[in-house]
Amino acid sequence: MALQRKSLAEAVADQLQTAITSGNYAVGEQLPTEPELMEQFGVGRSSIREAVRLLANSGWVRSQQGVGTFVASRSGAGRPLVKFLEEASFTEVDELRLMLEIKIVEKAALNRTARDISRMQRQLKKRWQYAQKNNLDACIQADIEFHTTLAEASRSGIMLDLYRTIAEYLRLEFLHKYTDTQEFLVSQDRHEDLLKAIDAKNVEEAVAIATLINNAR
Repeated sequence: MALQRKSLAEAVADQLQTAITSGNYAVGEQLPTEPELMEQFGVGRSSIREAVRLLANSGWVRSQQGVGTFVASRSGAGRPLVKFLEEASFTEVDELRLMLEIKIVEKAALNRTARDISRMQRQLKKRWQYAQKNNLDACIQADIEFHTTLAEASRSGIMLDLYRTIAEYLRLEFLHKYTDTQEFLVSQDRHEDLLKAIDAKNVEEAVAIATLINNAR
């Protein structure tokens, strides 16, 4: 059943929510896989992932990394996180990001793989190159991708999902807050030090550096 354009993700989320409330999926039951949902709704993978994220943020489903997505409730859990973020001030969102990133760094330092480190190195290289060229939009995106890779290295699906949810709000606020890439040039060394600490699996040092980075923003 191909969907009319609305926001494809929202349309998919609405139909899945209806299926849950009508009892087509029981609490605890696993939803179809991404490829199955893509075929069912006639949309791409990114739309399915965003739809699942919307449902997870509002308490309808829970995702278990490497296993699948399961129905968590037939009534949801109230207002979605995205609605709170839309109404929150930058300070409130930034405080949430700070708490989240510190925990992410702690877990990433314990769980990172060599592949994670290589991906972080690539994002930091991009961050530096864009900062030198004063390409603010691309520099902010590379910064967010670096921190997203950190979240992936934490091996915590819920923290990764939360970071991805707030990342777009942070990107827009950073574009509003900064007029050039000077701040990113100045903070590059600390980001490099953070990567070294994570590579060395030095949790205490990684957390200390991450705190300095976040407090300086």
